[in-house]
Amino acid sequence: MTATLKEIDLTNAKRRRDYGRTPDTDDEPGTETTADRADTGVATHAVVENVVARHAWAVGRLAIGFVFLWAFFDKLLGLGYATGADPATGAIDRFGNAAWINGGSPTTGFLSGVTGPFKSIFEPMAGAAWADWLFMIGLLAIGTALMLGIGMRIAAASGALLLVFMWMASLPLDNNPFMDDHLVYAVILIGLAAAHAGDTLGAGRMWARTNLVRHHPVLR
Repeated sequence: MTATLKEIDLTNAKRRRDYGRTPDTDDEPGTETTADRADTGVATHAVVENVVARHAWAVGRLAIGFVFLWAFFDKLLGLGYATGADPATGAIDRFGNAAWINGGSPTTGFLSGVTGPFKSIFEPMAGAAWADWLFMIGLLAIGTALMLGIGMRIAAASGALLLVFMWMASLPLDNNPFMDDHLVYAVILIGLAAAHAGDTLGAGRMWARTNLVRHHPVLR
Protein backbone atom coordinates (compact mmCIF):
# COMPACT_ATOMS: atom_id res chain seq x y z
CA MET A 1 0.00 0.00 0.00
CA THR A 2 2.81 2.38 0.91
CA ALA A 3 4.65 1.70 -2.33
CA THR A 4 1.47 2.29 -4.31
CA LEU A 5 0.87 5.67 -2.66
CA LYS A 6 4.48 6.64 -3.31
CA GLU A 7 4.12 5.74 -6.98
CA ILE A 8 0.97 7.86 -7.20
CA ASP A 9 2.76 10.79 -5.56
CA LEU A 10 5.68 10.51 -7.99
CA THR A 11 3.31 10.33 -10.95
CA ASN A 12 1.38 13.39 -9.81
CA ALA A 13 4.62 15.25 -9.17
CA LYS A 14 5.83 14.47 -12.68
CA ARG A 15 2.55 15.68 -14.15
CA ARG A 16 2.74 18.93 -12.19
CA ARG A 17 6.33 19.39 -13.29
CA ASP A 18 5.57 18.77 -16.96
CA TYR A 19 2.48 20.99 -16.84
CA GLY A 20 4.36 23.84 -15.20
CA ARG A 21 7.36 23.82 -17.52
CA THR A 22 7.99 26.94 -19.55
CA PRO A 23 10.65 27.79 -22.15
CA ASP A 24 12.52 29.57 -19.36
CA THR A 25 12.64 26.55 -17.05
CA ASP A 26 12.56 23.50 -19.32
CA ASP A 27 15.68 21.36 -18.78
CA GLU A 28 17.61 24.22 -17.17
CA PRO A 29 20.30 22.75 -14.90
CA GLY A 30 19.53 25.22 -12.16
CA THR A 31 15.76 24.69 -12.11
CA GLU A 32 14.34 22.98 -9.05
CA THR A 33 11.13 20.99 -9.36
CA THR A 34 8.63 19.17 -7.20
CA ALA A 35 9.87 15.94 -8.74
CA ASP A 36 13.34 16.68 -7.41
CA ARG A 37 11.87 16.92 -3.94
CA ALA A 38 10.09 13.58 -4.35
CA ASP A 39 13.21 11.88 -5.70
CA THR A 40 15.69 13.22 -3.14
CA GLY A 41 13.63 13.85 -0.04
CA VAL A 42 14.97 17.42 0.00
CA ALA A 43 12.67 20.42 -0.39
CA THR A 44 14.05 21.68 -3.71
CA HIS A 45 11.01 23.42 -5.16
CA ALA A 46 11.44 26.04 -7.85
CA VAL A 47 12.03 29.14 -5.75
CA VAL A 48 13.20 31.24 -8.72
CA GLU A 49 12.04 30.01 -12.13
CA ASN A 50 13.04 32.93 -14.35
CA VAL A 51 16.35 32.25 -16.08
CA VAL A 52 17.64 35.82 -15.84
CA ALA A 53 16.71 36.09 -12.17
CA ARG A 54 18.37 32.77 -11.32
CA HIS A 55 21.59 33.72 -13.04
CA ALA A 56 21.54 37.18 -11.49
CA TRP A 57 21.36 35.60 -8.02
CA ALA A 58 24.12 33.18 -9.00
CA VAL A 59 26.42 35.95 -10.23
CA GLY A 60 25.69 37.90 -7.04
CA ARG A 61 26.65 34.82 -5.02
CA LEU A 62 29.94 34.47 -6.88
CA ALA A 63 30.67 38.18 -6.53
CA ILE A 64 30.16 38.24 -2.77
CA GLY A 65 32.05 34.96 -2.43
CA PHE A 66 34.99 36.57 -4.22
CA VAL A 67 34.81 39.55 -1.86
CA PHE A 68 35.13 37.25 1.16
CA LEU A 69 37.93 35.15 -0.36
CA TRP A 70 39.84 38.20 -1.56
CA ALA A 71 39.70 39.71 1.93
CA PHE A 72 41.05 36.42 3.32
CA PHE A 73 44.02 36.20 0.94
CA ASP A 74 44.78 39.92 1.18
CA LYS A 75 45.06 39.65 4.96
CA LEU A 76 46.83 36.30 4.81
CA LEU A 77 49.53 37.36 2.37
CA GLY A 78 49.51 41.17 2.54
CA LEU A 79 48.68 41.79 -1.12
CA GLY A 80 48.87 45.55 -0.77
CA TYR A 81 45.18 46.46 -0.97
CA ALA A 82 43.58 46.68 2.48
CA THR A 83 46.62 44.97 4.00
CA GLY A 84 50.18 46.20 3.46
CA ALA A 85 49.19 49.63 2.18
CA ASP A 86 49.90 52.83 4.11
CA PRO A 87 46.95 55.20 3.57
CA ALA A 88 48.98 58.20 4.79
CA THR A 89 51.96 57.85 2.44
CA GLY A 90 50.53 55.57 -0.23
CA ALA A 91 53.45 53.18 0.22
CA ILE A 92 52.71 49.52 -0.52
CA ASP A 93 54.53 46.67 1.22
CA ARG A 94 53.32 43.47 -0.42
CA PHE A 95 53.96 40.25 1.48
CA GLY A 96 55.42 42.34 4.30
CA ASN A 97 55.04 42.40 8.06
CA ALA A 98 51.32 43.20 7.88
CA ALA A 99 50.59 39.80 6.34
CA TRP A 100 49.11 37.26 8.75
CA ILE A 101 51.68 34.64 7.69
CA ASN A 102 54.41 37.09 8.73
CA GLY A 103 52.99 37.82 12.17
CA GLY A 104 50.52 40.57 11.30
CA SER A 105 47.07 40.71 12.87
CA PRO A 106 44.00 40.68 10.57
CA THR A 107 41.85 42.38 13.21
CA THR A 108 44.17 45.05 14.61
CA GLY A 109 43.79 47.64 11.88
CA PHE A 110 40.01 47.53 11.81
CA LEU A 111 39.09 46.99 15.44
CA SER A 112 41.71 49.26 17.00
CA GLY A 113 40.11 52.24 15.29
CA VAL A 114 36.58 51.69 16.63
CA THR A 115 35.20 54.92 18.08
CA GLY A 116 31.45 54.38 18.19
CA PRO A 117 29.05 53.10 20.83
CA PHE A 118 30.49 49.57 20.70
CA LYS A 119 34.11 50.56 21.25
CA SER A 120 34.28 48.83 24.63
CA ILE A 121 33.19 45.55 23.00
CA PHE A 122 35.42 45.49 19.94
CA GLU A 123 38.59 47.29 21.01
CA PRO A 124 39.75 44.49 23.38
CA MET A 125 39.42 42.02 20.49
CA ALA A 126 41.93 43.88 18.31
CA GLY A 127 44.99 41.71 17.83
CA ALA A 128 43.72 38.84 19.98
CA ALA A 129 44.81 35.49 18.54
CA TRP A 130 41.36 33.91 18.98
CA ALA A 131 39.73 36.84 17.17
CA ASP A 132 42.25 36.65 14.32
CA TRP A 133 41.69 32.93 13.83
CA LEU A 134 37.91 33.17 14.08
CA PHE A 135 37.81 36.06 11.62
CA MET A 136 40.07 34.40 9.06
CA ILE A 137 38.34 31.02 9.28
CA GLY A 138 35.03 32.80 8.79
CA LEU A 139 36.24 34.65 5.69
CA LEU A 140 37.64 31.47 4.14
CA ALA A 141 34.69 29.21 4.97
CA ILE A 142 31.99 31.68 3.94
CA GLY A 143 33.80 32.64 0.74
CA THR A 144 34.38 29.02 -0.25
CA ALA A 145 30.78 28.01 0.44
CA LEU A 146 29.47 30.90 -1.64
CA MET A 147 31.78 30.19 -4.56
CA LEU A 148 30.81 26.50 -4.60
CA GLY A 149 27.12 27.12 -3.88
CA ILE A 150 26.99 24.62 -1.02
CA GLY A 151 26.13 25.07 2.65
CA MET A 152 24.34 28.27 1.70
CA ARG A 153 22.14 28.42 4.80
CA ILE A 154 25.03 28.32 7.26
CA ALA A 155 27.18 30.54 5.04
CA ALA A 156 24.42 33.13 4.77
CA ALA A 157 23.65 33.14 8.50
CA SER A 158 27.30 33.29 9.62
CA GLY A 159 28.21 35.78 6.89
CA ALA A 160 25.32 38.06 7.78
CA LEU A 161 26.29 37.89 11.47
CA LEU A 162 29.92 38.75 10.67
CA LEU A 163 28.84 41.67 8.50
CA VAL A 164 26.52 43.01 11.20
CA PHE A 165 29.40 42.89 13.69
CA MET A 166 31.58 44.81 11.21
CA TRP A 167 28.78 47.34 10.75
CA MET A 168 28.56 47.81 14.52
CA ALA A 169 32.31 48.38 14.64
CA SER A 170 32.05 50.98 11.85
CA LEU A 171 29.61 53.24 13.70
CA PRO A 172 29.16 56.16 13.49
CA LEU A 173 29.05 56.18 9.70
CA ASP A 174 30.40 59.06 7.66
CA ASN A 175 27.95 59.06 4.75
CA ASN A 176 24.67 57.73 6.10
CA PRO A 177 22.77 57.69 9.40
CA PHE A 178 22.76 53.88 9.59
CA MET A 179 22.95 52.12 6.20
CA ASP A 180 26.22 50.95 4.65
CA ASP A 181 27.55 48.14 2.47
CA HIS A 182 27.84 45.72 5.41
CA LEU A 183 24.09 45.72 5.96
CA VAL A 184 23.39 45.56 2.23
CA TYR A 185 25.62 42.50 1.87
CA ALA A 186 24.00 40.89 4.91
CA VAL A 187 20.52 41.23 3.41
CA ILE A 188 21.72 39.91 0.04
CA LEU A 189 23.28 36.87 1.72
CA ILE A 190 19.93 35.94 3.26
CA GLY A 191 18.32 36.36 -0.15
CA LEU A 192 20.93 34.12 -1.77
CA ALA A 193 20.16 31.29 0.63
CA ALA A 194 16.39 31.76 0.31
CA ALA A 195 16.59 31.77 -3.50
CA HIS A 196 18.77 28.62 -3.59
CA ALA A 197 21.34 30.63 -5.54
CA GLY A 198 23.84 27.80 -5.23
CA ASP A 199 21.81 25.64 -7.60
CA THR A 200 22.68 27.78 -10.62
CA LEU A 201 26.34 27.97 -11.65
CA GLY A 202 27.13 26.01 -8.52
CA ALA A 203 27.05 22.59 -6.90
CA GLY A 204 23.93 23.25 -4.82
CA ARG A 205 21.64 20.66 -6.39
CA MET A 206 24.27 17.93 -6.24
CA TRP A 207 25.03 18.89 -2.63
CA ALA A 208 21.32 18.74 -1.75
CA ARG A 209 21.14 15.12 -2.92
CA THR A 210 23.88 13.87 -0.59
CA ASN A 211 22.90 11.72 2.38
CA LEU A 212 24.46 14.27 4.72
CA VAL A 213 22.15 17.06 3.59
CA ARG A 214 19.13 14.75 3.46
CA HIS A 215 19.61 13.94 7.13
CA HIS A 216 20.66 17.50 8.09
CA PRO A 217 18.75 19.98 5.88
CA VAL A 218 20.32 22.93 7.69
CA LEU A 219 23.45 22.16 5.67
CA ARG A 220 21.54 22.87 2.45
